Amino acid sequence: MHHARNLSTADFQRLDADHHIHPFTDTKALNEEKSRVMAKADGVWLWDTDGNRYLDGMAGLWCTQIGHGRREVADAVHRQMLELEYYNTFFKTTHPPAAELSALLAELTPEGLNHVFFTNSGSEANDTVFRMVRYYWQLLDKPSKQIFIGRVHGYHGSTVAASALGGMAGMHNQAGMVPGVHHITPPHWFDFGGDMSPDEFGVWAAKELERTIDELGEDNVAAFIAEPVMGAGGVLIPPETYWPEIKRICAEREILLVADEVICGFGRTGKWFGSDTYDLKPDLMPIAKGLSSGYLPIGGVMVADRVADVIIGKGGEFYHGYTYSGHPAACAAALENLRIMREEKVVEHVADVAAPYLQEKWRKLGEHPLVGEARMIGLVGALELVPAKPSRAERFEPVGEVGTIARDFSFANGLVMRAVRDALIISPPLVITPEEIDEMARMIEKTLDDTMAELKKQGRMA
Repeated sequence: MHHARNLSTADFQRLDADHHIHPFTDTKALNEEKSRVMAKADGVWLWDTDGNRYLDGMAGLWCTQIGHGRREVADAVHRQMLELEYYNTFFKTTHPPAAELSALLAELTPEGLNHVFFTNSGSEANDTVFRMVRYYWQLLDKPSKQIFIGRVHGYHGSTVAASALGGMAGMHNQAGMVPGVHHITPPHWFDFGGDMSPDEFGVWAAKELERTIDELGEDNVAAFIAEPVMGAGGVLIPPETYWPEIKRICAEREILLVADEVICGFGRTGKWFGSDTYDLKPDLMPIAKGLSSGYLPIGGVMVADRVADVIIGKGGEFYHGYTYSGHPAACAAALENLRIMREEKVVEHVADVAAPYLQEKWRKLGEHPLVGEARMIGLVGALELVPAKPSRAERFEPVGEVGTIARDFSFANGLVMRAVRDALIISPPLVITPEEIDEMARMIEKTLDDTMAELKKQGRMA
């Protein structure tokens, strides 16, 4: 494998340790342990600089829907860069890729979402939501409608407003909160359902929204923000009863529904959007990740007609945007990615082939003595690791340690999985084949066995 100036793995690790502060990382601990240096990728596979091969069970970071190494995307970006590598979309200006991508997104997204505001990431998309929602209510002479309601374990990005909208206590503890954000119980039956059935709990969790609106006053609440399926919070899949009740509440109350599709969007749940899976009609819909399959950074906010009409019709200049909003090369990557997804019927492959096949394997993995719950929708799932199955009350202490042990075994076994608390998370490229799913399932089973053996050795499991 060719590297710049023929540096060795150790050279790259040293440069990295000396100068690179990593995202969501204990950099001191990492520098003692050393970074993995990824060098090459193709399809669902990754290779590091030492030639070790890994199955990319997280699709990069929930994003490479079409898999790695698609030359067509690189070629489309190359062509665009030779023609117009960069121009901004401020100052009464557009360019062909931004105009074309806007029209395509209006076509692909759920009915009623006909406008897009371009950003470079999901975090920026949610900061945009924060500003746009408050501006919308201001324009309607309801400036008291400022409060956002989100959910505990929700994740909407790590910029200032986005991290406040999310419900990750660790993030709030490090940098404080933005005023005007309130969090309610997530629809995660395994942790919060108590004695209720999943269906009863789904209604109860949805009614938390209603109770909170009443408590805060409808005149003060601007929007409810939620992922159709909660991703980074641990792949928390709501009971069937949850979304219909949420839709009723939002329809009856004057609050905007923001469906954060950064992870669910572009095929992950087996339909084009999580909003299609749950029949949602969001007012604002943040998108990113799968929009370009991660080939270049791009995100956006899809804006429903009723919101766009106010912002455009009454708003005058909206003082918001980014140097790279609608970047030509990033738009070209997104256009080519979406062309591939449509022509190769990637979403249909998820719905008809990959998801049913992986879900069957998932149910079997759910029988493992270490797994308290195996949950999955489309091609995103989690295995909840517990010490005394079938008890939902007993958990490993301290939370997260066992998840980390399992995640490290997973890497050693050639599979990239992620741990959230003590759940193992999977979100592979959408193009994964049944043969590759077989291989992945074997690796996961070995990882569970290795983890259980280690826990027995430590005396933490009978």
